[in-house]
Amino acid sequence: MARTLVYLVRHGEQDPASDHATSGGLSDLGRQQAQLLGPRLAKVPFAAIHHSPLPRAAQTAEVLAGHLPDVPSHACDLVADRTPLPLPERQHEYPERYRAFLDGVPADERDEGAVRVQNAVEHFGVTGETDRHELLVTHNFVIGWFVRHALDAPAWRWVGLNQANCGLTIVQWQTDRPPTLLAFNDVGHLPH
Repeated sequence: MARTLVYLVRHGEQDPASDHATSGGLSDLGRQQAQLLGPRLAKVPFAAIHHSPLPRAAQTAEVLAGHLPDVPSHACDLVADRTPLPLPERQHEYPERYRAFLDGVPADERDEGAVRVQNAVEHFGVTGETDRHELLVTHNFVIGWFVRHALDAPAWRWVGLNQANCGLTIVQWQTDRPPTLLAFNDVGHLPH
């Protein structure tokens, strides 16, 4: 029975001087977080490192690639920064307490109907003839969507599933079985 393990890493801490601009790269702490995660991943036989095109994710992937010298790395729009939003006719399925937050999501991060994040799950969450390990360096809400999917939770349940910077989440797919959440927001490699 073939398995696919998807390792989801939230990017390292963004440089606070960037004031959360999408063009902001990593802070010194963010680089340190990625350096501490690297040895944990070094022995995993990854097929590739797929990272969000944003600088904070690309720089995290670059640090991790230093620990994975034979693993190809590339920017991947499937794991770009996205906020899954309900279609207007499904807004009633989301708790009222989240609606003001969701209404304020910037246009460039909106994923109406969660189409793009679901495409990412469907792309990476498949099995083949042999075992496969994929590393995705991405963003909080994308990881939340993968976790929500693995748990077969309601569509809105990604909200509030918050990962630490360089926290590690692992989801496994096996032939003829539903996905399994193996680890969520594991930060054992980071200092307190």
